[in-house]
Amino acid sequence: MPSTSSTWRAFAASLVIVFAVGLASCKSKPTEEQVAPPAEPPVEKVELPPAPAEFPQMRIPEDNPQTADKIALGHQLFFDARLSVDGSRSCYSCHQNEHGNGGETPLAVGAKEKQLTRHSPVIWNTAYFGAFYWDGRAGSLEAQAKGAWGGGNMGVGKENLAAKAAELAKIKGYKKQFKKVFPDEGVTPDTIAKAISAYERTLVCNDTAYDRYAKGDDSALTDQQKQGWALFMGKGQCAACHAPPLFSSAMGVPGGLYYNAGIGTAGKAEDQVDVGRSKISEQDADWAAFKVPSLRNVSKSAPYFHDGSVATLAEAVKIMATGGIDNKNKTALLADRRLSEGELGALVAFLGALECGGKLEQPELPK
Repeated sequence: MPSTSSTWRAFAASLVIVFAVGLASCKSKPTEEQVAPPAEPPVEKVELPPAPAEFPQMRIPEDNPQTADKIALGHQLFFDARLSVDGSRSCYSCHQNEHGNGGETPLAVGAKEKQLTRHSPVIWNTAYFGAFYWDGRAGSLEAQAKGAWGGGNMGVGKENLAAKAAELAKIKGYKKQFKKVFPDEGVTPDTIAKAISAYERTLVCNDTAYDRYAKGDDSALTDQQKQGWALFMGKGQCAACHAPPLFSSAMGVPGGLYYNAGIGTAGKAEDQVDVGRSKISEQDADWAAFKVPSLRNVSKSAPYFHDGSVATLAEAVKIMATGGIDNKNKTALLADRRLSEGELGALVAFLGALECGGKLEQPELPK
């Protein structure tokens, strides 16, 4: 039978072994947990192109000059669902802050829940453009306002615009304002469209991170965004269609330009394709071509393209950077630019620098 002292010596020895093993395991675990994640690849240093900042001069129709009272009236009308046939839709319904000032759904939804044929675009800086709708069929903001009001968006019908204007004239607040703003004309479809257009001409987005960078604030863009800016102007050839500072084709081209990128053509018979601009121009060269949209606020305004068929900005950038979708009339401006995943990510990051800081404010409506 072992002695008491030998028993304690054996027990102590076993404790030392257990402690040593436990200490070793404790030391090994932090080593495993503290392994640093793989370092992100360094942003490529590139020569940065000039960043245009000056907007073109806004064209104001001679017969519809801007006044503070007219803008305030148009602001109310833009938000007033009483303009629609069933009281369900206003201009704002298709251009909400929550969706980057564009449409929430792939295809716009009009009065009486009617699904329309195209996506609602962002309307920041809309007054700088010379034509409206995806196919450019309206030559002025005033014409576009009447078109949306009488068409599917608000469902009134062109033949019923005067009757709807007469309804609005019975609202005391509107009657008083129209008498002040349009003393010789009163409440008519034309004066309603003029007031809405005057308000829309105040929707200017020139306060983005890009704008601050273009005016000399080098810190306004991250290194990745600067890389994206260089790609946008250079290797990616994005600026061939989306020229800064408006990031569209509007500058110097009345009505803008229309291109076929193949969106909405894949797997469809020709008679099932939205023919876009060619319905207006009656030119084969415009088959399935659409207006080049501005990219301002694009990171906030998913889904994308005229049919809202692309859900994410990353996917939209990849489609364009790899040459669009082949079809019989795809523009020669699109080609596979051989961009890496990192370069595509830098482009998407740069487009985030075009986010507009403002928002549309709900006014108090007259009763």
